[in-house]
Amino acid sequence: MKKFLLFFPVFLFLVSCMPEQPEVKQVKISNGLISAVLYLPDIEKGYYRGTRFDHSGIVAKLEYKGHNFFGQWFEKYDPYIHDAVMGPVEEFNQIGFNETAIGGTFLQVGVGMLEKPDTLPYSHFRLYPVKNAGKWETKKIRNGLRYIHTLEDKDYAYRYEKRIYLVPGKPEMVIAHTIENTGKKPVETTVYNHIFPVIDNQPVGPGYSVIFPFLSQEKGDGFDDVLTIESNRLVYLRAQKPDDRVYCRDLKGYRPVPEDFDIRIENSIAGAGMRITCDRPLVRLAFWSSTTTVCPEPFIQVSAKPGEKFEWQLRFEFYTLK
Repeated sequence: MKKFLLFFPVFLFLVSCMPEQPEVKQVKISNGLISAVLYLPDIEKGYYRGTRFDHSGIVAKLEYKGHNFFGQWFEKYDPYIHDAVMGPVEEFNQIGFNETAIGGTFLQVGVGMLEKPDTLPYSHFRLYPVKNAGKWETKKIRNGLRYIHTLEDKDYAYRYEKRIYLVPGKPEMVIAHTIENTGKKPVETTVYNHIFPVIDNQPVGPGYSVIFPFLSQEKGDGFDDVLTIESNRLVYLRAQKPDDRVYCRDLKGYRPVPEDFDIRIENSIAGAGMRITCDRPLVRLAFWSSTTTVCPEPFIQVSAKPGEKFEWQLRFEFYTLK
């Protein structure tokens, strides 16, 4: 197996073949404190080829001070399974599904134009035919990678850019986004980051906690059984089992200001945590967990009329507890 290495200051760019999926390309990045592995989008050979999540920004591994924060949390892998994806990936709400006729197309940002095959309601868990995948480009930047998705279609068109980079001298990762609407119709939707943390592969249960800067006022399935709300944090009462359902559509309690988009996920057993902030306000905060991953799902509003740009930035800070 051949590997081609290009060295830049505090940046290692590596495109190689993975032993598990030999056709999947990956990039390794580092700032001297954090090292991470990113997968590249490819509609034919990419690690993830489903139609739910944005194909860019899959972080397969991220290590800091001997701790790993992202990785495989699911048992069965298939590139077309809707959630066979890792790291802090994002899902945009579909655009135009209800308005289009059967056989017509709708927009899934970060994936392309998808076909509406029948009269059934839209489902996040369904694989839709991709009629126009657009074009992906990736470019190396200092300590990171720039993804560019260009889509040209009859009504919807855009240039979507995502930059993932590690901040020099700090244990931080930034995900910066820009959507430039070059089409005829507005791009109006919401997007959330699913995060999918797997801190040192610790099972979900006591040890995990999720902390907010506000007092949560809403409970969901599994609350007071698997986990509970203590002031401004969610804590687990017992280990989550495979048949437990833990989900809340909107935790409430937050204000419509960027300062309340401030989430910490910690594991006291591993002795590590991460903090996620954004320069846009929350419009919804869902929560879901399985036996392997704890996932606050913070939503923001995305709005770009024809000829306009919309930008937002997420910041991940990694730290130890011991």
